[in-house]
Amino acid sequence: MVSFSTLAAKLFGSSNDRRLKGYKATVEAINALEPEVAALTDDELRARTDDFRKQIEGGTKLDDLVVPAFATVREAAKRTLGQRHFDVQLLGGLVLHEGSIAEMKTGEGKTLVATLAVYLNALTGRGVHVVTVNDYLAKRDADWMGQVYRFLGLTVGCIVHGIDDAERRAQYACDVTYGTNNELGFDYLRDNMKFHLEEMVQRGHYFAIVDEVDSILIDEARTPLIISGAVEDKSELYVTIDKFVPSLVEEDYEVDEKMRSVTLTEQGNEHVEQMLREAELLQGESLYDVENVSIVHHVNQALRAHKLFQRDRDYIVKDGQVIIIDEFTGRMMPGRRFSEGLHQALEAKEGAQIQPENQTLASITFQNYFRLYDKLAGMTGTAVTEAEEFMDIYKLDVVEIPTNLPIRRRDDDDEVYRSAREKFGAIIELIKDCQERKQPVLVGTTSIEKSELLAEMLKKDGVTHNVLNARYHEQEALIIAQAGVPGAVTIATNMAGRGTDIQLGGNADMRIENEASGIEDEAERERRAGEIREEVARQREEVLAAGGLYVLGTERHESRRIDNQLRGRSGRQGDPGTSKFFLSLEDDLMRIFGSERMDSMLQKLGIQEGEAIVHPWINKALEKAQSKVEARNFDIRKNLLKYDDVMNDQRKVIFEQRIEIMRGEEVSETVDDMRQNMVDELVRAHIPERAYAEQWDAEGLQERVREVFNLDLPITDWAKEEGIADEEIRERLMTAANEAFAAKRERFTAPIMQQVEKAILLQTIDHLWREHLVMLDHLRQVVGLRGYAQRDPLNEYKTEAFTLFEGMLTRLREVVTSQLMRVELAEEPPQLAEEDLPPMQAHHTDPFSGRDDMAEAALALAGADAGQQAQPGGARTAAVDPADPSSWGKVPRNAPCPCGSGKKYKHCHGMYS
Repeated sequence: MVSFSTLAAKLFGSSNDRRLKGYKATVEAINALEPEVAALTDDELRARTDDFRKQIEGGTKLDDLVVPAFATVREAAKRTLGQRHFDVQLLGGLVLHEGSIAEMKTGEGKTLVATLAVYLNALTGRGVHVVTVNDYLAKRDADWMGQVYRFLGLTVGCIVHGIDDAERRAQYACDVTYGTNNELGFDYLRDNMKFHLEEMVQRGHYFAIVDEVDSILIDEARTPLIISGAVEDKSELYVTIDKFVPSLVEEDYEVDEKMRSVTLTEQGNEHVEQMLREAELLQGESLYDVENVSIVHHVNQALRAHKLFQRDRDYIVKDGQVIIIDEFTGRMMPGRRFSEGLHQALEAKEGAQIQPENQTLASITFQNYFRLYDKLAGMTGTAVTEAEEFMDIYKLDVVEIPTNLPIRRRDDDDEVYRSAREKFGAIIELIKDCQERKQPVLVGTTSIEKSELLAEMLKKDGVTHNVLNARYHEQEALIIAQAGVPGAVTIATNMAGRGTDIQLGGNADMRIENEASGIEDEAERERRAGEIREEVARQREEVLAAGGLYVLGTERHESRRIDNQLRGRSGRQGDPGTSKFFLSLEDDLMRIFGSERMDSMLQKLGIQEGEAIVHPWINKALEKAQSKVEARNFDIRKNLLKYDDVMNDQRKVIFEQRIEIMRGEEVSETVDDMRQNMVDELVRAHIPERAYAEQWDAEGLQERVREVFNLDLPITDWAKEEGIADEEIRERLMTAANEAFAAKRERFTAPIMQQVEKAILLQTIDHLWREHLVMLDHLRQVVGLRGYAQRDPLNEYKTEAFTLFEGMLTRLREVVTSQLMRVELAEEPPQLAEEDLPPMQAHHTDPFSGRDDMAEAALALAGADAGQQAQPGGARTAAVDPADPSSWGKVPRNAPCPCGSGKKYKHCHGMYS
């Protein structure tokens, strides 16, 4: 039976179809303008930018300039890049300009699409940010698409790690700035730890276009961007508690694979209490006494490390360090560490050196960072399955843009086998068949372990192949770019290499860069480049005849979007191709969602060894299971965001106050208000309203006045005076405090005192805010237990977080007042410069590049050379000898080569490493 909604969609078209129809007239108007714009000289075309800017200054709205601006960009792209925007790309540009997400299939030219909306919005002069998933793409796109913007008279910047604040400021000041989500978020947090406005690098958040928007706003948004500093070493405690876990028996704990949680049973509690008592670590009678909160936390993390986290699946141990494996890409994430002591628990489990825990100095989720922008847009090949989340969290519509050429890829039904052994047998047979027919194969796996298992099987069978996973990510771009040559077999961990096209026959440009760019003779270089292009064209025809790229999935991911990303690597720009997923009842997704019932059903049907079940119903059942997991993950992210929103409101208040303080010439009025409030609070606390004089705590007030104001006043004597009232004591206190401070201000001179007041105010805000973040972390960990008392944990968190925030503001008034009343003038006034910022590390690694770009930024803050790599515990490397490569350590590919040549490392000594 056809549903009413399906019938209505057939009659009137879907909402997506109707929206695309609405753009038809605009696209036709842009096309109609093409001959006129094409007739202009380069100078006349460039002059249109100034004309548009004048119109905007005169009050013209951007929407009124869409047609001429888009026509201008299209012509500029033809002249600089030799590329003309297709009509479907114009549609994508219109969607981006309206602040929505354009879903465009792989190979449809999203990078070029962005130029349309970027140029139009950059005309306002407020700066447009184009956000990419890694530094390589940010630099590539800024250089590549920058040709269009520069031709039209716009400035283009690029934010990558390793550049200093002065460079960052200059890049952000450009009309168009490319950068990664990590760098942009990190700069925002660092800006709000600066002491002077002129030291801040960002100039606002007007419009951002996020490339691979699903990766950045959904996958990476699972964890916040954190800036942290080291705290006290507790490595002995981790090692001691780690020894207890192997002593536990199965009845001592319960594991929930679906929820990724493990808890002690009643028996387990007693067992752990006994071991802790013997180790003299338990205070009081029970493990859950308030004195043992820290011990409980460490026990829970040790239990998680042993029972939930598997080596070579969730992490690997390399060079004595525990390195996280990203669950979506299966790549190493060096520099990224699990929080709340979990990483230390894993280090204790593996016998690795335990690095000290870090305290959060500042943090923000990507959800809350990107919601700072006045207008936000995005583009990706896979967004429709997460449309609800994009709308709910970011208020972003998803619009499907049709492909320029019809999709010719064939998506076959899944094959389901009873065992993993049978499944891998069928996969290897298919790979062999494809290789014999010269059809390239891209094999997608869900973990390093499985990719290496399959690689080993292929090796035994003599099948040549490339492996692209966490262990070999250095060769990523080259491997993925050549995955389309005849007979190539590439095993990729999930979506490794995203952002690089798999071109049938191979990527000629990348081959020329690697094979011909080193040839010094220009004629010889051109000859070799021509040979490579001819060879690639020949190989392309060979691959087309074999059926295009075959995408083979070895397992279903819990997210349909990740499966769709893998499928989307085949069939770009109308190319032929095939995709198929192979599953077994032993796969994680199948096992967790009731494969026992299906196994008994298959046995009853008489399925033989090596035989598979193939049916569209299986696909539908799997999609339902995946959508359930997606919905659960969305709820988890939404719940986390609700908690972060509480902190975000407080963060905004603190950051706005800091900017106001930095912007103001002087803060004496704020300081005077704080002093007055402190007098009022002290009097109110020690002299209750309507209380008799004998009920006053005059001695306590006198002591507190000494502590806060550094004044020794005879308050106990005042209280004995006949007929004295609390108001008069308040007035005397106020007068004494004001006079003492006025004398200090006069002695220091006003200009110096202004600097001192601002310095103390900012430093105190920062110090208390960091303490407050730690308190909120602890509150988050315990507030969930309130649910057992039928109280909403979120409401409890909101209430208590607000109380803590009020307490922090009270403490701020007291500390600032106390310090200012005691401060004495040194020989030179304090200079609040960059080095006053505490040693920091930023945590949030790009899951698609497998590198922690933030590690180098943290080194730059500590004052180390950009060419040095972070050492465990934040130690610096030894002196670098330009003549001795062994002293250089691990040099980032885009850093200057330590030999002193002036070239980038990747173009010098790093070319062959």
